[in-house]
Amino acid sequence: MSSREPVPVADVAEDDATSRPEPDEVPAADVTPTPDEPTAAAADVALVERPAWRERARGAARTWALPSAVGLLVAVVYTVYSLAQWRAFVVRSWDLGIFTQLASRYASLETPIVHIKGPEYHLLGDHFHPLLVLLGPVYALAPSAFTLLVLQNVLFGLAAAVVTRAAVPLLGRVTGALVGVAFGLSWGLQYAVEAQFHEIAFAVPLLAIALSGVLRERWRDALVAGALLALVKEDLGLTTAVLGGVLAWRARRLSYLWLSAWGVAAFLLATRVVLPLLNPDGEWAYGSRLDVGAALADPLALYAPAKAYTLWLLVVVTGAIALRSPFVLVAAPTLGWRFLSAEPGYWEPTWHYSAVLLPIAFVAMLDGVDRARRGRVRWLRRYSRYAPVVGLTATLMLMSQLPLWQLTNPGQHFAATRTQAARATLAAVPDGAVVETDVGLMSYLVDRTDVYYLGNQNPVPEYLLIDRYSGGTPAEWGDVLQVAQLLHPGVPFEVVHVQDGYELARHTG
Repeated sequence: MSSREPVPVADVAEDDATSRPEPDEVPAADVTPTPDEPTAAAADVALVERPAWRERARGAARTWALPSAVGLLVAVVYTVYSLAQWRAFVVRSWDLGIFTQLASRYASLETPIVHIKGPEYHLLGDHFHPLLVLLGPVYALAPSAFTLLVLQNVLFGLAAAVVTRAAVPLLGRVTGALVGVAFGLSWGLQYAVEAQFHEIAFAVPLLAIALSGVLRERWRDALVAGALLALVKEDLGLTTAVLGGVLAWRARRLSYLWLSAWGVAAFLLATRVVLPLLNPDGEWAYGSRLDVGAALADPLALYAPAKAYTLWLLVVVTGAIALRSPFVLVAAPTLGWRFLSAEPGYWEPTWHYSAVLLPIAFVAMLDGVDRARRGRVRWLRRYSRYAPVVGLTATLMLMSQLPLWQLTNPGQHFAATRTQAARATLAAVPDGAVVETDVGLMSYLVDRTDVYYLGNQNPVPEYLLIDRYSGGTPAEWGDVLQVAQLLHPGVPFEVVHVQDGYELARHTG
């Protein structure tokens, strides 16, 4: 155990009880089996070893009881929010449908062909996320898009438990638990839950485990989690590379730089080989969005207020003491590609793009507190006592502006005014049908039909469904029959259901 992590007296006592024999224990020579007494000796060994296993189990249970409670709280709160969204038929984008279709393919042990993205579209040609194969077994147990929402919430809860476990030895049980809750309900994670499932759901706990491992000098945890991180999404290979550098420096072991090499190799393999090979256009589809020259040539875009606001949020929720830690360097790749992109949506704190930054920020805060306590700067040592409280206060003050606050007024944000119409429309679509649709009811059909997105060049479907109120179909396209003729000229369709903005037509050819 390193001096970098203060360890409670109780933890030391537990370790001593399980690792060193007491004076009155039976010496090793007394329990060595002899030819005359094998059974008695074995019984003596069992009497010595069994309590040790029990003590270790009890110690682990005590150690993880509070972090587990924090993680459970976070997962439950987010699941309540997701359930409110689901019941109100709130769909943020086509991404939930895409990942549900992907999970369905993996559950059936099939190639990840996702028709929502495009006919015969191999999704590993869109983003490099082989770790999402883990969705398959989960989806097989509960085949629904809602399953992915719950899974993401559980993964965020797991990350909160890990951060709490790292915080308690440094800050004490109360403050450590509050920091864990603040991380679990932080702005980046809330926006990610609002945006519904994305692959970063796996990155958040992996980053929490890896960085907590570095903080607590549990090098194996950091190495394994960091290596897996590169398999979540192509850009996270660069994050793994920086993490490897921080780990090697902290552990003072150059051999750990293999993690950096793995991260760079994974990034290059994904962007130079896998994505161009599997993408229908033969390229890394998102590489063109990163234009360093254009970003540097336009000062107004380079220093856009949205970027400053995102950075400010990261700093303020950690009481600014995270800046004292080299762990913040791990955020550089994500901030770099986002801020150098020409897409303004990447600059803002909303959607799911900032979720991976929060475990970095909060564990950096813990490391910053530890460094400040051991440092020579007196005012910084004093401030380290209050920095977590400053961060907690900032998190609390932000709450009214974040998605979870919508639960305080569900009638406004989750009004189920079209629930009956949505259910009736879904009931009119038979299981196993080929359906072309906008995003309105896409996520509710994908588990039992073959869904295509109407924005692509698709084969003629059996059913065409649009949501004229919130499905994203352009209003100028007209009603469902007009949309059918626009997408499939000359192909006959007939209207089979119209209710409260939902319009369903069937191919009659």
